[in-house]
Amino acid sequence: MRESGFTEVRWYHGQIVRPKLIVSIGLGLFYFAKQGGYMKLEKLVGDRFKERPADCQVDSHALMIRGGYMKNVANGIYSSYMPLKRITRKIEQIIREEMDAIDGQEVQFPVVMPASLWQESGRYDSIGKELLRFTDRNGAPMVLGMTHEEAAVQLVREYGQSYAKYPFMIYQIQTKFRDEARPRAGLIRVREFTMKDAYSFHTSQEDLEQYYDKCHKAYERIYARAGIPEVVSVKSDSGMMGGSISHEFMLLTPIGEDSIVICNDCDYRANMEAAENIVENETEAMQELTKVHTPDMHTIEQVCEFLHVDAKKSMKAVVYQRNSDDKYILIFVRGDLEVNETKLTNFLGYDVHSAVITEESGIVAGFIGPVNQNADCIVLFDRSLQGTSNLVCGANEADYHYTGLNMEREFPDAEYADLTKVVEGGICPCCGKKSLTISRGIEVGNIFQLGTKYTKTMNMTYVDKDGSIKNPIMGCYGIGVGRMAASICEAHHDDYGPIWPMSIAPWQVHICAMNLDKEGVREVADSLYENLQNAGIEVIYDDRSVSAGNKFSDADLLGVPVRVVVSPRNLKESVVEVSTRDKSLMEKVPVENAEQFVKELVEKLKKECNEVK
Repeated sequence: MRESGFTEVRWYHGQIVRPKLIVSIGLGLFYFAKQGGYMKLEKLVGDRFKERPADCQVDSHALMIRGGYMKNVANGIYSSYMPLKRITRKIEQIIREEMDAIDGQEVQFPVVMPASLWQESGRYDSIGKELLRFTDRNGAPMVLGMTHEEAAVQLVREYGQSYAKYPFMIYQIQTKFRDEARPRAGLIRVREFTMKDAYSFHTSQEDLEQYYDKCHKAYERIYARAGIPEVVSVKSDSGMMGGSISHEFMLLTPIGEDSIVICNDCDYRANMEAAENIVENETEAMQELTKVHTPDMHTIEQVCEFLHVDAKKSMKAVVYQRNSDDKYILIFVRGDLEVNETKLTNFLGYDVHSAVITEESGIVAGFIGPVNQNADCIVLFDRSLQGTSNLVCGANEADYHYTGLNMEREFPDAEYADLTKVVEGGICPCCGKKSLTISRGIEVGNIFQLGTKYTKTMNMTYVDKDGSIKNPIMGCYGIGVGRMAASICEAHHDDYGPIWPMSIAPWQVHICAMNLDKEGVREVADSLYENLQNAGIEVIYDDRSVSAGNKFSDADLLGVPVRVVVSPRNLKESVVEVSTRDKSLMEKVPVENAEQFVKELVEKLKKECNEVK
C-alpha cells in the first residue's frame, strides 16, 4: 500500500475535514472527493444581477434567481446551482440527524413505479392529473412518484409479518414529481421537488400516537435548527393522503397560499380547510313565511339591499354536481358565509364540481330556496342555519323570494353539518371566545395518522400475539426540502438579498478583498482564506478585479452569515472589517486576531442555530 501526498477537502456532516490522503491498493484507487468547503467567487458557476425578474411574484423567488441559486428549465421545474445545492444538502443533513434520532431508517424508493401498486391502494383512479401516468416500451402502465405510501408498504409487507417486528420507521429523501396545475413563487409551488417522506408502522393506535408526538417534536427541532423556529403546527385536512388526524407546519407570511385560523386567547390553530366554524344566531319573534316580489334580484347582495336586511338574516344556495354522475347538490348556508369545499367533499365522501344549471334540472338559478324545492337533487343544510328565524331565501320562482323563513318550523327534521369557512372574529371551538384571526402561511411540512388505509387495501398483515391476523397502522411524515429553503429565504431577507442562518448557509464566511494590487491586501486575504479552511471553516473568497460595489452586491445576494473585508484603508490601521449579514455586528479586528475572532463568531452563530427551545 502506498499513500500519495495529494491534499483533498471533504464535506462531512456540516464540517470540512482536511487533509485527506488518496490511498492506492493494488490496481484500485480509493479517495475522498473534494466537495467544496471553499470556493473562489470568480469560479462560481451562475450569474448574479441587480434587476428583479419580471415573472417573480415573491421576494424569495426573485432573490434566488438574481443570486445565481437556480435556473428555470420548464414551468415549475428548476436546476440548482452550487449555492442552492449546498443549502439544500445542509437542510437534508439536519433532517437526517433528527429522523435518525427517533430511530428512522433511511431507505430509497424508486422514482418510477408500476401502476399496479397504485391500483392496489385505489389511488390510481382517484387522483387526478397531478399523478403523471405513462407506459413503458412494453405497454405496461407506470407512474412517476408524487408520494410513496404504496412503495413503502410494498417494501416492508413481507418483512412485517410478525408483531415482534413492530414498531419501525423508514424514510427517504428523494426527487418527486407532482403535475401542479398552477406552479408559482419559485420553489414554493413546483412540479418537481425533493422531499423527505417517512412512514411508521405500528400494532396499535396508542403506539402510533406516541410516535406521532415524537415526530412532531422532531419537526420542531428541524425548523429551529434551520433558522425558522417561528413555524407553527396547525390542524389540517388529510386530503388524498387519507387518515383522520393530520397537522401542517406553517411559516406565517403574507405571501402564503394557505389560510390559517388562529385563536388569540388559546392554542387553537387550524388550516382553513379543517377549522371548525361555530356561529351565534340571534333569537327573535317568529314572522310568517311570506312570498315577496324581487324583480331581477339574483344575488344575495342584491336581495338583501332590496329588502333592507343584513346578510346574516338570509339564506343562500350554492350548487354543485357529483363528479360520478352529475347529480345536483344544493348547499344552503347563512348568507354571509362561504362554503368550504374540503369540508363538503369530506362530508359527502366523494368529489364534486361547480354546477352547470340547465333548464331541465328544475332549479331556478338566482332564486333557489328549500321551500317547495322539487328538483331531483341532494339537499344539505349548514349548521350556521340551525335555530335561525325570519330568514330571506329563494322561492324557487323567478323574481320571487320568501321572508320569515323559520328553520325549526319549516324543516323540523333538518340535519346540519359544518360546511362553511371560518370568518375573522369567529368563535373559537376550543375556548369559546370570539377571538379567531385569519393569517396566511406557507406549508413547510406535514404529518398524518393514516390508520390502515394503505395496509388494508394492499393486504399488508401481521400475526398478533394471540394469533389473530391484523393490518398494521401507519403514520406518514413529509418535508419539502426546496420549499423549506425558499421559505427560509422568505423569512430572512432584506432588499439586497437573503440572510441565511449559519446552519444552512452555502458558506460560513465570505472574504471580500479590495484592491488586491495594493500592498498587503492579497497577503492578508490569502492567509485568512487558507487558515480558515484549515480550521474547518467554509469560505468563499472574492478576489476578483471588480469594483467594491459589485463585490458587496454579490456578497449580499449570496447571504453568507459572516463577511470579512480586507482593504488598503483598513490595513493602514492594521485591521480587517468583520460584519454579519444581518447587520447585528460590525467590528474592526486587528489582523493578528482576525482568524480567531472569525472562528469564535462562526461557532457562536452555529451554537445559536442548534439551541432548540
